[in-house]
Amino acid sequence: MQQKSKLFLQALKYSIPHLGKCMQKQHVNHCNFADHYYNSIKLKKYHLTKCLQNKPRISELARNIPSRNFSCKEFLPIKQENKKSLSENMDAFEKVRTKLETQPQEEYEIINAEIKHGGFVYYQEGCCLVRSKDEEADNDNYEVLFNLEELKLEQPFIDCIRVAPDEKYVAAKIRTEDSEASTCVVVKLSDQPVMEASFPNVSSFEWVKDEEDEDVLFYTFQRNLRCHDVYRATFGDNRRNERFYTEKDPSFFVFLYLTKDSRFLTMNIMNKTTSEVWLIDGMSPWDPPVLIQKRIHGVLYYVEHRDDELYILTNVGEPTEFKLMRTAADTPAIMNWDLFFTMKRNTKVVDLDMFKDHCVLFLKHSNLLYVNVIGLADDSVRSLKLPPWACGFIMDTNSDPKNCPFQLCSPIRPPKYYTYKFSEGKLFEETGHEDPITKTSRVLRIEAKSKDGKLVPMTVFHKTDSEDLQKKPLLVHVYGAYGMDLKMNFRPERRVLVDDGWILAYCHVRGGGELGLQWHADGRLTKKLNGLADLEACIKTLHGQGFSQPSLTTLTAFSAGGVLVGALCNSNPELLRAVTLEAPFLDVLNTMMDTTLPLTLEELEEWGNPSSDEKHKNYIKRYCPYQNIKPKHYPSIHITAYENDERVPLKGIVNYTEKLKEAIVEHAKDTGEGYQAPNIILDIQPGGNHVIEDSHKKITAQIKFLYEELGLDSTSVFENLKKYLKF
Repeated sequence: MQQKSKLFLQALKYSIPHLGKCMQKQHVNHCNFADHYYNSIKLKKYHLTKCLQNKPRISELARNIPSRNFSCKEFLPIKQENKKSLSENMDAFEKVRTKLETQPQEEYEIINAEIKHGGFVYYQEGCCLVRSKDEEADNDNYEVLFNLEELKLEQPFIDCIRVAPDEKYVAAKIRTEDSEASTCVVVKLSDQPVMEASFPNVSSFEWVKDEEDEDVLFYTFQRNLRCHDVYRATFGDNRRNERFYTEKDPSFFVFLYLTKDSRFLTMNIMNKTTSEVWLIDGMSPWDPPVLIQKRIHGVLYYVEHRDDELYILTNVGEPTEFKLMRTAADTPAIMNWDLFFTMKRNTKVVDLDMFKDHCVLFLKHSNLLYVNVIGLADDSVRSLKLPPWACGFIMDTNSDPKNCPFQLCSPIRPPKYYTYKFSEGKLFEETGHEDPITKTSRVLRIEAKSKDGKLVPMTVFHKTDSEDLQKKPLLVHVYGAYGMDLKMNFRPERRVLVDDGWILAYCHVRGGGELGLQWHADGRLTKKLNGLADLEACIKTLHGQGFSQPSLTTLTAFSAGGVLVGALCNSNPELLRAVTLEAPFLDVLNTMMDTTLPLTLEELEEWGNPSSDEKHKNYIKRYCPYQNIKPKHYPSIHITAYENDERVPLKGIVNYTEKLKEAIVEHAKDTGEGYQAPNIILDIQPGGNHVIEDSHKKITAQIKFLYEELGLDSTSVFENLKKYLKF
C-alpha cells in the first residue's frame, strides 16, 4: 500500500494552492496557506530542520521592479527628533546580519518530500531524487534516480513524491523557492533509471494500477493559479496522455486524493464553502467515475474508505459543524449517510487518519489539542487531551496499522514525536533530550470579550522569570480568514524573542477556524468587522491584564492577515508602536472588483462580490485598509513584498504604501515641527513565491526593524538567532 505524505484533510486543504490568501503553507489566493506541504521534519539535539510548511495551507503585478526599500522619512519635509541611539551595537549587528543573510542553505539539514514504499525510502539528497533501503535511509548508501539540475531551475526542491503501486515508476513534483510554478517528472525505475516524461504546472497527482497491471498517473493541471483540469497518463509501450475532466465553474478547483487503503482515487471539486467528490476505482481506473453527492451550496464533505464503507467528514445538517458519517460504498448518495460521530461545540477538526480497525481524529477544542481514537469494531471512543504546551499537529507518514505517529509543536518549541499504540490503548512520547524552553517559559490561554460579548481565545508565551510584564515588549500575531488557523508551527525567531524577554500573543479571531466552521462564518463576508473587533479586544485585554503597553506593542501578520492589521492601524493606531507585514492583502475593494485577476472569483465566498452587490461593496469600504487611510498618526510599518507574487497583487501593496506616506506627510504638516513621524518601509524582494517563511534576509530585517522602533538592544537576539539557524 502506497504511503501518504500527508493525511486526509491536510492533503485536501494544505496542498491546495487556492484556499486562502495566506498558510500553515496556512495558504492561497490573494494570500497563502502553507508552502511546501509534503515536507517532513527531523529534529536532533540542538538541530533545527527547516520546516517547509505552507502551501498548500491555499494577480496582476508590477514587473521589472528591483529590490528596494522605501522609508517614509525620506519624504517628510520636517525635522525629525533622533530616536534612542543604538550606534554602539550596530557594528556587531551588521556583522551578524551579514552572516545570516549570506549563510548558505546547505547549513540546514533540509528534509523535503520523503515517502516510504515497499522496502525503500524516496527522498531528495542534494540536487537529486534518490532512494535507499529503509534501514539505510540515514546513511550515504543511496541510488540516484534523477538529477534536478537537468531541469535548469535555480535552487530546485522536491515538493511531493508518489511511487507507482509496484514500483515501476516514481513521480516527483519539483519547485523553486522564488516561484509557484512546478514540474512533475516521471522516472522509470530500472537498473539505470531514466526520466520517462515531464509535465508542467502540476498541482496534485496520484498513481493507480488498472486491470492489466498498467500504471496510470492522474494529475491536475494548474493554469493562472487555477486547477480545473484533470489528466491521466500511461507510459512505456502504451504511452498516452489525455484530459479526463474539466471543471466549468471558475469559482471551483479540483484536487486529487488517494484513500489510505488505495481503493479509490477521490476527485475533490470544491470552493471555500461547497464540495463535490467523485470516486475513481483504484483497480479499474478506465471505468467512469462515480459521483458521491452532487454539490449543494454550503455543504462540505471529504471521503475516506475502509472495508467497503465510506467514512464522510461533512458539515451537512445542524449544527453546521463537521461530523463523521458513513455509508456503504455502493450507496454513496447523501440520503444514505448515517451519523457516526459528532464533535463537541467549539471544535476544529484538524485531520483524520484511517486504520484497519480504528479512525483517529485530530482535534482542537477550546484552543487545546486532543486526539480521539474511535474503535471501528465496537464504536468505542477514547479521547486524549494533549500536553498544554502543544499548539499544532504535524502529521507523520505512516503505513503501520498498529501505530499512529504524529508530532506536536508550538511557536517556541521544536516538534516532538508521539505515538498512539492501538494494542495498548496508550499514547507514548519521545524520550531523550527535554527542551529547556519547557522550564524557562510559560504558555497561557486567556480570553478577551469582544464588542458583541463573544469570547475570543488567545495563546500567550513569555519567560517564566519575567518581572513586571507591563514593561516587556509584546508581539501580537493575527490572521482571521478562510477558516484557517493562525500558524503556530515552530519558528526559531519566535523562540529567541521569548528568550530575550518578549511576550508573544496569538489572537484566534473570528474568520479563522480555531473554533470550528461557525467561527469562520462569523468573520467573513458582511461579518468581517467581527475579526477587527476581536483583534482590538485582544490587545486591550492583554494591556489590561498587565501584558506590555501600547508603546511596546507590535503586531505582525502575513497575506490575508494584513486586512485586519491594516484596518486596526486605521481605526486604533494608538494601540500599537510598530507593525511587520509580509505579502499583505491591503486593497480588498479594488482587488475583488478586478475579475481579470486569477483568484478573484474563488475569493467571492470570503470577501463578497463588490462588482455586483452594492451591500458587499459598501461593507468592504468600511474596513478595507487602503480605502480608509486618513491623515493621522500611524504606527511604524515594515512591509515585505515579492516582485512576482501571483496571489497578492504587488500593485495594491505599492498603492497602499504611497497613499499611507502621503497621509503621514499631510498629518506631519498639520502637527508642526518636532513631530516624530512613523517609519514606513516597503521592501520589495525578487521572486514569485507568495510567502518565503524561512528567508534569513526577511527574518533579520523584521527583527531589526522591531528592535529599532522600540529602542531595544538587538545584539544578543541576533547572536542567539545565529545559533539556531546555523545548524
